[in-house]
Amino acid sequence: MNNNIIVGISGASGMVYAISLIEALSLLPGEIHLIISEVALKVFKHEQSREFDEIISSIIKTGKARIIIHDNNDLFASVASGSFNVGGMVIIPCSMKSLSAVANGYTENLIERAADVTLKEKRPLILLTRETPLSLIHLNNMVKAVQAGAIIMPASPGFYHHPEKIEDIVNFMTSRVLDHLKIDYQFAVRWRGKK
Repeated sequence: MNNNIIVGISGASGMVYAISLIEALSLLPGEIHLIISEVALKVFKHEQSREFDEIISSIIKTGKARIIIHDNNDLFASVASGSFNVGGMVIIPCSMKSLSAVANGYTENLIERAADVTLKEKRPLILLTRETPLSLIHLNNMVKAVQAGAIIMPASPGFYHHPEKIEDIVNFMTSRVLDHLKIDYQFAVRWRGKK
């Protein structure tokens, strides 16, 4: 199991999902290679009422994982190469723009390049899409991304675990992402069958 994971944060609503995943990964030994777009930084501040750096700094202080932040414009970063060994990548939340780039092999920035490399190396690429309703263009891009090897995971949590607060709903999605990365997670949310 390779706990070195690339986390791309694109400019869709749902920054709470990114924070939850980073917090979960930070509890494990390994590396988190973090890339955030300029638009995502603005959405982050709007939704969280705090700066991205402030939240990441607090996670770094309490976690086990090493967090490496890459500039989204740095196409010479380590994660831009298939020879760089990681266990997979998650774009969380994944905007429809980022989905389109992945589906069509367009690599203008590091998030898109790292995703393209992840696919060509046959590593897990999870796109936690955050949009509703979906147009035919969005759906066609999802099909193309899946055909290329990506996993489309809409931010569509289940409720069979009887969530009591927003964190319970968010943790459901975090658990599903980690399952698809084949990473054991102590707070995994699973259906246990009806008794």
